[in-house]
Amino acid sequence: MPRSSLNLTRIANCGQAANYLLTKNLVNHAGWTILATKILLSHGENKLSRGDEWPPSKRLKRYWKIAVLANIKDDSHPKPEGVPPDAFADFDHIETIDSIRAALESDGHQTVFLHADKDLPFALREEKPDICFNIAEGLGGDAREAQVPALLEMMQIPYTGSRVLTNGISLDKTLTKRIWRDRRLPVAPFQEFNTADEPLRPELKFPLFVKPSREGTGMGVDMNAIVKSEKELRERATYIIETYHQPALVETFLPGREFTVGIMGRADAKLYSRHPEWYEKDGFHRFPILELDMTRSVTPQVYSQASKSKDVGEEGAPGYICPADIEPELEKKLKYFALRAHQLLYALDVSRTDIRLDEDGNPRLLEINTLPGLTPNYSDLCLQAAAEGIRYEDLILDILYLGASRWGMVAPRELPAEPARKK
Repeated sequence: MPRSSLNLTRIANCGQAANYLLTKNLVNHAGWTILATKILLSHGENKLSRGDEWPPSKRLKRYWKIAVLANIKDDSHPKPEGVPPDAFADFDHIETIDSIRAALESDGHQTVFLHADKDLPFALREEKPDICFNIAEGLGGDAREAQVPALLEMMQIPYTGSRVLTNGISLDKTLTKRIWRDRRLPVAPFQEFNTADEPLRPELKFPLFVKPSREGTGMGVDMNAIVKSEKELRERATYIIETYHQPALVETFLPGREFTVGIMGRADAKLYSRHPEWYEKDGFHRFPILELDMTRSVTPQVYSQASKSKDVGEEGAPGYICPADIEPELEKKLKYFALRAHQLLYALDVSRTDIRLDEDGNPRLLEINTLPGLTPNYSDLCLQAAAEGIRYEDLILDILYLGASRWGMVAPRELPAEPARKK
């Protein structure tokens, strides 16, 4: 029997068992979170206050030192030679970092910003944060979004958001689509080109869409991404492979409407959230669906990196419609697919999934972002939250506490008893 099991056996009959589990970070192991919660609830800890309001979450440490980790976009610095023209497009502006820090500090925490560069390990040892709020994109490579989570786990530092494997897979659009397809989620026919002269599979019909297989934020996507002939396909695949130094993802072009769906929470989210009313019975919150109207974009029909730029003017920007004006049945499908996409990749805390309709109006999953943008009044997820009246500060803090609870930093609150069912 593992040592942890022996220790737990000795104290399983008292409420200290839960605190043991939490303080030892055993909640990161399968099944321990549920066990800790049951022990706490069985011993009546965290009694509800008078009235119907939920008590505040009990923190093992009231205020934390939080390191916000990110890669910063600095347009004043010239790009190194040999990188694509849109390199570093997925990096964050310092204004976003300042907004996140202000939101975290509004609840009494101390924050520090650390650049997610090669000096990050030394900065973490010097600052000694209690937890990291991670939005770092990483510094190159096939799985760059997994770099910082891997470092934090090696250093045993708690952090928010999805873990190493999920962030590594989600950036790889081809691998993500294979997982979804094998679990019967709808995706468009696709093929990965490692060389530009690979035979085209018969199920792929023109027009096709060609983009880098392992990039985000619309990198490598412009009007030339839509190809209508064999010649255009080979030229575009060559450009992607040579410019971005990675395979080209080729898929059937989807001419229909485009949506993005945000997901937040997990099965026990109500136990740790400051706003348990946000979460449905399954523990997840589905944000209002946002539609991307590309009719007046600088790149019509294509949600490109250029159209996503903060510098694009009102006349050239895509329209953001939230909540989307769609039929209830389509809304139900989109939210279901987004949740399944989140779950199948074992995403944590928050994600955002892009979905587009095919020529027959059927939803097809495009990609998932396990590190969704958090620029207030600009990023898709923030617009979705604002559409239902969720303040930016509350959004950021709920992401924080969902993450912190997985590392034993927040104790679960007691749930009120469910009313007896009528026979």
